[in-house]
Amino acid sequence: MDVVLITGAGGLVGGASARAFSQRADLVLGLDNDMRAQFFGPDASTRWSVERLQHELENFEARDVDVRDTTTIDALFREHGASIKAVIHTAAQPSHDWAARDPFTDFSVNANGTLVLLEATRHHCPEATFIFCSTNKVYGDTPNALPLVERATRLELDPSHRWAEHGIDETMSLDDSTHSLFGVSKAAADLLVQEYGRYFGMNTVALRGGCLTGPGHSGAQLHGFLAHLMRCAALDLPYTIFGYKGLQVRDNLHADDLAAAFLAIYDQPRSGEAYNMGGGRFANCSMTEAIQMCEGITGHKMQVTYDDTARIGDHKWWISDTRKFSDHFGGWKPDHDIATILEDIYAEGRERWRAA
Repeated sequence: MDVVLITGAGGLVGGASARAFSQRADLVLGLDNDMRAQFFGPDASTRWSVERLQHELENFEARDVDVRDTTTIDALFREHGASIKAVIHTAAQPSHDWAARDPFTDFSVNANGTLVLLEATRHHCPEATFIFCSTNKVYGDTPNALPLVERATRLELDPSHRWAEHGIDETMSLDDSTHSLFGVSKAAADLLVQEYGRYFGMNTVALRGGCLTGPGHSGAQLHGFLAHLMRCAALDLPYTIFGYKGLQVRDNLHADDLAAAFLAIYDQPRSGEAYNMGGGRFANCSMTEAIQMCEGITGHKMQVTYDDTARIGDHKWWISDTRKFSDHFGGWKPDHDIATILEDIYAEGRERWRAA
């Protein structure tokens, strides 16, 4: 029996991964203890997503497990042993602001939880493919030193810069920057994943995502930019822009495109690799541009206020260069542009939001 274990299975990426791997595995074990509701409140709960997966997928089994629980995790891995062919680690505390409120919980979830999973994999299924959802915040605020040019609706990288055409690649330094405590905990986990690949010879990959998004996202003010923005537009709720005149730019990657990247890694495992991962030049927008698109899709003028205080460690401009990943994994590229992503979020979410 081929088993794929997914942490954070009720989340945006976890849910998309469960659907993708349900076609390839005999059993998908989905671990999710709905800690997102603890982080961001009941509107961010993932219970609805876990219940939907249980209804949709015959080979999906949900487990209410905390990734920090060494005893339970070890027993679960021992139960399935070498049948576990892949570990897709998407569970996380994902917010800059929340991390500063409770650094112990943030670090224990992001760093210690990753270590618990790596050790269980090493001892019980060392041949399994271990895929970790890292973040571009491992680079801290180094991107903010890039030469940016202010346009009417966005900031843009100076066209003469070497990263202007394709985005930021993996040669950017992790040092000498303000990461936020969240960025530090994820960087620790990212390095652990790489080291278990290099030191122990395991099949481990860290994907340094930009904004990951899609209709399965339980968006909140502190995390889930596009999903939260579209929900505010659909329900006529107020939305606050934090800093940079609303011109800050992010690339955005649909969770289904990320799940396709996971499948590519599963088919061609690699050891100790790290990749920048996002929508790249194909799918990116500024905050101002995203608001305009949400207003166009919903037909509602949004209630937008502006706070000049940017979040600590937040990026002014980020577009991922995904060419290294594409070169290693069969020419992978995203299929969903920004307009498609927002339309998907609105089409799937509007009835659920109104019923909540």
